[in-house]
Amino acid sequence: GFANNNIIKALDGERVGTLFHREAIKWASTGDVDAREMAVSARECARRLQALSSQERSKILLDIADALEAKEEEILAENEADVAAAQQAGYEKSLISRLALKPGKISSLANSVRVLANMDEPVGRILKRTELADGIILEKTSSPLGVLLIIFESRPDALVQQIASLAVRSGNGLLLKGGKEAKKSNAILHKVITSSIPPSVGEKLIGLVTSREEIPELLKLDDVIDLVIPRGSNKLVSQIKAATKIPVLGHADGICHVFIDKSADLDMAKRIVLDAKTDYPAACNAMETLLVHKDLVQTGGLNDLILELQEKGVSLFGGPKASCVLNIPEANSFHHEYGALACTVEIVEDVNAAIDHIHRHGRQVITFLKTIQLLRLAHTDSIITEDKEIAELFLRQVDSAAVLHNASTRFSDGFRFGLGAEVGISTSRIHARGPVGVEGLLTTRWLARGSGQVVDGDKEIVYTHKDLNLEA
Repeated sequence: GFANNNIIKALDGERVGTLFHREAIKWASTGDVDAREMAVSARECARRLQALSSQERSKILLDIADALEAKEEEILAENEADVAAAQQAGYEKSLISRLALKPGKISSLANSVRVLANMDEPVGRILKRTELADGIILEKTSSPLGVLLIIFESRPDALVQQIASLAVRSGNGLLLKGGKEAKKSNAILHKVITSSIPPSVGEKLIGLVTSREEIPELLKLDDVIDLVIPRGSNKLVSQIKAATKIPVLGHADGICHVFIDKSADLDMAKRIVLDAKTDYPAACNAMETLLVHKDLVQTGGLNDLILELQEKGVSLFGGPKASCVLNIPEANSFHHEYGALACTVEIVEDVNAAIDHIHRHGRQVITFLKTIQLLRLAHTDSIITEDKEIAELFLRQVDSAAVLHNASTRFSDGFRFGLGAEVGISTSRIHARGPVGVEGLLTTRWLARGSGQVVDGDKEIVYTHKDLNLEA
């Protein structure tokens, strides 16, 4: 109360420490909603969404797609303001690259939403039908999880294509917290999307959290929020896991490897490696480490590839062997994620050595707050080889969320996997792993239809447990 202007601030309705006007609650903005109210509203709206027919839910998505295209100029103007502010603030180029909505992006987002709208209905699908006993049928069906809290960094396009549209398609309520660097972009996208949700469902189906201070409160709501999906750095994922009892599906960056075997087609290898590193260097599925069979050093095949990478502007760092052979700076760590035009190169003895390297460095134990250790599992890895036995060995034994043969790591993506879109790429084992599409946002329920049966100690009932056709 002794600081300058604090009494005046309190009389104007502000709270200063423990000092506030007794009627300040009456002056509070009705637009300010606390965390619990926001989560409860999302759940109530989600139940109304689930009550709609499949065609009605699809129409919401189609309306969202149309609205995105209709408001393209407004969206791009707000995004340009975010990008300019990020550049002025000196953010890294990789973050600015993820932040910017490039030409044609809005049209691409709208088309992705339409793809989801036209997918087969995922909610209420019968997965298994069983006759328990004469006259009683049990069905296992797909069901929404409930309310999702998604905390994401930098990418406003993810709000539309990979988060909000998937929530609507899967019948879930949604709370979003984007990075401050995308504040204007997220706000306009949220406004466009929620304006397309009919009153019968309610625009509070998708809530936008604007304050970082609200996150700790949201993470306490394990009775209202069913799943947290943090999308971003390993530090972010670790912090969220350590701060909540709510199940966390960890979408994190990862060390993606490409291994070139001695039998590889070198022209193919060049194409794949260049794509894996340069197509979108900031992506979580971009190659960070290139492993090369030792025999390729002797044949000169490695030198050609190194020149190609350098010509594309890729900065190269070597492991202990490669740095000596190729005369490049030694990498500080095999765990480093560049997220830019840079990668680590190392020479290995054979496919078994490559697999061992991936298992050692593709997964990582992260120590958080000095005492809490969290295991980050491997993301995506690829082998380039013409030897089918070697390829199968690699595919079977590399314990990563996605493993590929003669293909770029950039294919590890929900859209490219045919999932329509993805809410993230999970490096966890439970409850989903790899690109997480609609199915990863569903759980199951059991529905039984009887005709008056009772258990009564199982005296009068004869269990048949007979599998039935899914169609009734």
